[in-house]
Amino acid sequence: MTIHLPDTSGRLRAYEPRREPLALTSGTPFTSRTVFSAAHVVADPYADVSPDSPAAVDWDATLAFRRHLWSHGLGVAEAMDTAQRGMGLDWAGAAELIRRSAAEAKAVGGRIACGVGTDQLAAGSLEEIRKAYEEQLAVVEEAGAQAILMASRALAAEAKGPEEYLEIYGHLLRQAAEPVVLHWLGPMFDPALEGYWGSSDLDAATDVFLEVIAAHPDKVDGVKISLLDAQREIDLRRRLPQGVRCYTGDDFNYPELIAGDEQGFSHALLGIFDPLGPLAAEAVRVLDNGDVKGFRELLDPTVELSRHLFQAPTRFYKTGVVFLAWLAGHQEHFTMVGGLQSARSLPHFAKAYELADGLGLFPNPELAEARMKTLLSLYGVAQ
Repeated sequence: MTIHLPDTSGRLRAYEPRREPLALTSGTPFTSRTVFSAAHVVADPYADVSPDSPAAVDWDATLAFRRHLWSHGLGVAEAMDTAQRGMGLDWAGAAELIRRSAAEAKAVGGRIACGVGTDQLAAGSLEEIRKAYEEQLAVVEEAGAQAILMASRALAAEAKGPEEYLEIYGHLLRQAAEPVVLHWLGPMFDPALEGYWGSSDLDAATDVFLEVIAAHPDKVDGVKISLLDAQREIDLRRRLPQGVRCYTGDDFNYPELIAGDEQGFSHALLGIFDPLGPLAAEAVRVLDNGDVKGFRELLDPTVELSRHLFQAPTRFYKTGVVFLAWLAGHQEHFTMVGGLQSARSLPHFAKAYELADGLGLFPNPELAEARMKTLLSLYGVAQ
């Protein structure tokens, strides 16, 4: 059996789908790396909402996907960018997601960390931004989850220079009950974050970021770097205080960063580990046994898919993530919060399907093929 897939020129080409998935099973907890998957939310396809309405979430399917990730030993990074935070999921929806997922994590023994931001504000004074952060931090801590201090669009717009970042983050770290993860999200993921840490010069911004950490090393579990620049991440992690982890958020270069070098390595907090969950877990267990070569042999072939999903405009990578979850059978529809299923083209979906199928990511290749053909038919592509 073959399926005819469109390319960017509008031509159709025959592709023969894989018949057997990659054999992957759940396993023991990781010992060499701490690994989080930033998980997507599943929209409720029956809700009568518009893209401007508050998100309608299918809570059963959303929590089932988190149990899937936990079953493979992955931690869940909740209410992050992958969950369409600030792109369809408002703070009220994120707060409910945090509470529900944290309760589920406690029930099944899964690890969870949750995003703390200021998205209840469109804009505000430094005092209002601080209070917004505090409100969200309280929700995460009351839920019993670890906090991830995310970058704030409001702070990026309001801050006049590094001093405001040092003030806000210093205040939050002093009052955090437990060590947090600091998240530096680059403008390729969110253009509103240009110039974060008080400068568009990344060297200067890095110095401010490290100054925040150096002032409160006991309150920083780690940092998540999402700049898609492997060498910059390596340079930064070598400058971190002893005991502060680097969690890579580089969806272009993650295998080499997690594998590390003679001077250290990165842990992981990645959106691509949503569709790669079981395969990523298998690779990390191989790494736990000291087999760097085997780890790279498993994970390196996935980079082409990741770079495809995260291609510019990078902020729309979530569409490909949810698309693959639908093909893999983790949800019964391809509908997204805010109508974001329309954010990528048919050739983009076709390439994502082919790459994921080639990796053996679909537990049921026949189901994935049938669903891909359904999508093609909706676009008028006859088979």
